[in-house]
Amino acid sequence: MNAPFPSTPGTSGNDPRLPLKLLIAAPRGFCAGVDRAIEIVERALQKYGAPVYVRHEIVHNRYVVDSLKAKGAIFVEELDEVPDDAPVVFSAHGVPKAIPAEAERRKMLYVDATCPLVSKVHRQAERQIEKGQHILFIGHAGHPEVIGTMGQVPEGRITLVETIDDVAELDFGPDDDLSYLSQTTLSVDDTRDIIAALEARFPQIVAPKAEDICYATSNRQAAVKQIAASCDLVLVIGAPNSSNSLRLVEVAERLGTTAYLIQRADEMDPAWLEGIGTIGLTAGASAPEELVREVVDRLSDWRLVEEEVIAATEENMIFKLPRQLTD
Repeated sequence: MNAPFPSTPGTSGNDPRLPLKLLIAAPRGFCAGVDRAIEIVERALQKYGAPVYVRHEIVHNRYVVDSLKAKGAIFVEELDEVPDDAPVVFSAHGVPKAIPAEAERRKMLYVDATCPLVSKVHRQAERQIEKGQHILFIGHAGHPEVIGTMGQVPEGRITLVETIDDVAELDFGPDDDLSYLSQTTLSVDDTRDIIAALEARFPQIVAPKAEDICYATSNRQAAVKQIAASCDLVLVIGAPNSSNSLRLVEVAERLGTTAYLIQRADEMDPAWLEGIGTIGLTAGASAPEELVREVVDRLSDWRLVEEEVIAATEENMIFKLPRQLTD
């Protein structure tokens, strides 16, 4: 996997490397919610000292998780793995209501790092239930954000919808009071199609006041759309359990461009570059810029790289930290 690309006479003086055009998407990488979640863990370590427990991966990126482990964070899957007297942070994906309720019952010190845009969906779910509506929730089964959002409402009041085919199987009628919400990290195009199917089948369904897919997910997908058609190959840096990263691969592939999801540069195969003149590069919202540069450096070992950043939009979102860490 890590062998140097076979030397072939290039076009730049005596440099044996072939030229490679590298289109780097912008925006890419960390979003405001991820920045905030990581800073919450780091500040909790500074304030309370190690160890600080984190329920579930704070964000879906092994590099980030390992970096925080080295600073004293301990990652667990369930609250019962955390001692009563230890501080615990809830991940950016959000948790069911039962989790903070259990932490309060145990008188635990906890900090909620749920992304504010996910928290917004939670509040919308509560309001829809208060209005007597049954929620059709568009998302991927088993994803932590889906588990957290579905755990905001009483059992039996929310139904998961994963595909357009699921819409046809729903057992509701024209008189049922329905509303919908969606996971924040979905494919913009897929979600639009599912919503259209829901509205066609249930004209009475109530939409949320604003789109649930977060700005960072939409922006990163738009940036990939802007570069994919000009590329022979697109590389997406992200974890295999990162929903927003997987969606970036799908976006490129739908435009007819081969795309690979990688976590680190050492997962690249130099054979991928055979016959390739232009590569697109992006990173999911949980992947740090260090990993982008790592990939660029590895590509530069094999080819004579010419970088160009293609900006679809600018981001300047900043989320406030919990008051307990700023006082």
